[in-house]
Amino acid sequence: MSRNVTRADLAAAVAKVAPVNVREAQDLVDEVIEHICRALERGEEVKLSSFATFRVRSKTERIGRNPKTGEEKMISPRTVVSFSASRTMKELVQSRLRSSR
Repeated sequence: MSRNVTRADLAAAVAKVAPVNVREAQDLVDEVIEHICRALERGEEVKLSSFATFRVRSKTERIGRNPKTGEEKMISPRTVVSFSASRTMKELVQSRLRSSR
């Protein structure tokens, strides 16, 4: 059974390793996330070494298909946030998945 890691989980992890209480850790996690969001809003790329790169991309108009009915529908152009995991992170996750089997 899988579960999600939440902001509260991240804050609890920060509070365990940093000299701050849980409330301060929550504020720190929120501030980091807010800083990433503001950078993306400005059109900047966010690179977190050995973790990932976040960037804003523009997607053009295209034809999509409803997988249940097969009905085609035009999907309007939009802007999306993309996440690209670093090679280091991919390798780390793969090695930990292999060793946990």
